[in-house]
Amino acid sequence: MSFSIKQPGLASCMNATNCGLPKRSPLTICRSSFSPSLNLENSPKRTNLSVSKPLHVSSIESIGKEKKPAFLCKAYEADKSQPIEAVEVKTEAAKRVKIGIYFATWWALNVVFNIYNKKVLNAYPYPWLTSTLSLACGSLMMLISWATRIAETPKTDFEFWKTLFPVAVAHTIGHVAATVSMSKVAVSFTHIIKSGEPAFSVLVSRFLLGETFPPSVYLSLVPIIGGCALAAVTELNFNMIGFMGAMISNLAFVFRNIFSKKGMKGKSVSGMNYYACLSLLSLLILTPFAVAVEGPQMWAAGWQKALSEIGPQFVWWVAAQSIFYHLYNQVSYMSLDEISPLTFSIGNTMKRISVIVSSIIIFHTPVQPVNALGAAIAVLGTFLYSQAKA
Repeated sequence: MSFSIKQPGLASCMNATNCGLPKRSPLTICRSSFSPSLNLENSPKRTNLSVSKPLHVSSIESIGKEKKPAFLCKAYEADKSQPIEAVEVKTEAAKRVKIGIYFATWWALNVVFNIYNKKVLNAYPYPWLTSTLSLACGSLMMLISWATRIAETPKTDFEFWKTLFPVAVAHTIGHVAATVSMSKVAVSFTHIIKSGEPAFSVLVSRFLLGETFPPSVYLSLVPIIGGCALAAVTELNFNMIGFMGAMISNLAFVFRNIFSKKGMKGKSVSGMNYYACLSLLSLLILTPFAVAVEGPQMWAAGWQKALSEIGPQFVWWVAAQSIFYHLYNQVSYMSLDEISPLTFSIGNTMKRISVIVSSIIIFHTPVQPVNALGAAIAVLGTFLYSQAKA
C-alpha cells in the first residue's frame, strides 16, 4: 500500500535536547515544504520513505544553545528526614505541655483572685464598685497592649459588637452577682453553689431552646442538685443574699454561653481579644448601674475607713484582685482556642476544687463533715455531667 502526504508552507523545528531527555546526539525534527511518498509493503520489516523535495529548516536559533531542562529532579537527603510518626508524637507532646501550662496558670490566677477579692470585700463591702474596677483594670491593660502593639488589635465591625452585646449583658450580671455573693458568704460556699451551673444549663436548654439530652445527662444532675442542697442546708454562715447571688450568677453565665455560641460563629477574633472586647462592653454597661446603686459618696467614706483599718496595703489588695481577675479570665478564654469544650469543662471543675480547698485553708473557714460531703457530691456530679454531655 502506498501513501502520499503533502504539507505546504514553512513549519517549526523542535530540538529533542530541549525536552528533558538524556543527552545524546542532537536530533532535529523538522517539518517543511515537502511532498513525501510513503510506501509500505505488506511485510512490516520493510519501509521505504522517499522525499521528492529537499527539507528546509525554518529556525536554527535553538541549535548550539543550552537550555534549562523542563523538569528538575533533586535527590532528598535521607539522613535529614524524620518519620512522620515521630513528628506527630513531638507535636502532640508539645500541645499537651502547652495545655498543662494553660490549666496550671488558670487555676493559680483564679485562686489568687478569689483570695484578694475576699480580702477587699471584707474590708470594703462595695461589690458593685469592686466589680467595676475589675473590668476597668482589664480594659485598660488591653487598650495599652493594643496601643503598644504587644497584642494584635482585633478587626471588628458593627455586627461584631451587636452580637457581643447580649453576651456582655449576661457576663455583667453574672460577674456582679458572684461578687455580691462573695461579699456575704464564704468563698467556698459561693463556689459550691456555682458548681450547680450545669443544672441550669440543662434546664434552660431543654425548656427554652427545646434541646434534648440523653438520660445519663439528666441522671448526672441528681448529685449536683443534691450536693448543693446539702451544702446549703449545713452551711454555718448561710446568707440568703449570698445564696441568691450565686444562683443568679449561674443562670446569667448559662445565658452568656448560649449567646456566645449563637452569635460568635464564624468570627475570627482570638480568645484573648474576644474577652478584652467583652470586658470593654461590660464596663460600659456596668458603670452607670454601679453609680446608681452605691454612689461616689459611699465609696469615698468606705475607702477612708478601709485605709485607716488596713493601711496602704489595702490599695495593693484592690489592684491585685482587679489585675488577677482579668488575667485568669483571659487565660481561660485563650485555652478555649486550644482545647475542646469537654476538656474545658473538666478543667473548670478542677478549678472549683482548688478554689474551695485553698479558701478554706487560708480563711480558716469552719466546715462540718456533712457540709464537706455535700460539696464533694456536687463537684463529683459536675464531673459526671461533663462526661455524660460528651
